[in-house]
Amino acid sequence: MVEWFDDLFVGMRFKSPEKCVTREEIKRFASEYDPQPYHLDEAAAQRSVFEGLAASGWHTAAMAMRLAVETRPFGPHPLLGLGVDDLRWLAPVRPDDVIHLEGEVVELTPSRSKPQGIVRVKWTAFNQRGEPVYTFNPIAIVPRRPT
Repeated sequence: MVEWFDDLFVGMRFKSPEKCVTREEIKRFASEYDPQPYHLDEAAAQRSVFEGLAASGWHTAAMAMRLAVETRPFGPHPLLGLGVDDLRWLAPVRPDDVIHLEGEVVELTPSRSKPQGIVRVKWTAFNQRGEPVYTFNPIAIVPRRPT
């Protein structure tokens, strides 16, 4: 079980629980944060490049963050980030899609001056057909084992 930076290794993998995306959630998020027709109106969405209702990319990012938190890749420690690299929306997320995350530790850098390390995890969100829909690579701070 991961509890500290020192427990992680490059190549370590994580898999999240699943999340079913509902039509109501897509419209609710969009109405508050990304009120564009292809996220709110089914007829307008059908005429758009998406050819149907699609979740906002920011909604997809928020759901992925929730799944990453639920996965607890750093054990009891919160996901504390310095930034995110390589954020990409690869395919639309639709009503009734079931998404999950898979992550891999790709870099570990222990701090020389603080009792912590920097961890880079490459996360990919997949739908129920195994198609990648979203990627992001956060730069996280994880405490080291107390001496």
